[in-house]
Amino acid sequence: MKKQILSVLATATLLAAAPAAWAQNVAIVNGKAIPKSRVEALAEQVKRSGRPVTPEMQGQLKDEVIAREIFMQEAQVRGLDATEDFKTQIELARQAILIRELFGDYQKKNPVTDEEIKAEYDKFAAANSGKEYKARHILVEKEDQAKAIIAQLKKGGKFDEIAKKSSKDPGSGAKGGDLDWANPGNYVKEFSEALIALTKGKMTETPVKTQFGYHIIRLDDIRDAQLPKFDDVKPQISQQLQQQKIGKYQEELRAKAKIE
Repeated sequence: MKKQILSVLATATLLAAAPAAWAQNVAIVNGKAIPKSRVEALAEQVKRSGRPVTPEMQGQLKDEVIAREIFMQEAQVRGLDATEDFKTQIELARQAILIRELFGDYQKKNPVTDEEIKAEYDKFAAANSGKEYKARHILVEKEDQAKAIIAQLKKGGKFDEIAKKSSKDPGSGAKGGDLDWANPGNYVKEFSEALIALTKGKMTETPVKTQFGYHIIRLDDIRDAQLPKFDDVKPQISQQLQQQKIGKYQEELRAKAKIE
């Protein structure tokens, strides 16, 4: 009688534990349980790739982890997990995951602050404030070519047409020499100085020599610098500063490492 009671109690305990076990697992494949944590981890990978995890995807994720378990078990039966190539790949994957976790942990503990972002924006604004110039240019290899084009322009030649035909600057040449709006500081010194010296609607009377060749420059317009609003560029600045922090951290680790 006592043994029967113990047997009944044991059976009842197993039955009570079964729902809890199933609650922790999504399936059991060939006797091996697949924990829900695998589905959650796979969902996190999907999120990191930039894709939203919708309720409809939950079934797909479950099917995926079950399929992976089936294929993994077959690979183990064939002894593929004992090969040197597999062990090497596992080590490389382990390194990649650990490194990702290292930098993720560093970012959490060393976040970019709003003060740092604002300071970087102010530095950018100071460097790019002032005037912007809308200019065109024609770039050629030789001074004689530039002089001939200047003479042609003075006789009524169309700047944009000559630029498309003769300029060796592929970017602006195709657009009739148009350089769009820019801060003069964006150009090399010789070009910048010649541009600033012009008045609106005028072109350089003599070729301007730079490291790229000889330029004929025309100033079309001038305006106050149009800077992007802080809130519009805040995410980009934050990302840039975070990358800089990670880069500095990597350099510090390399500097401390003893390499023989």
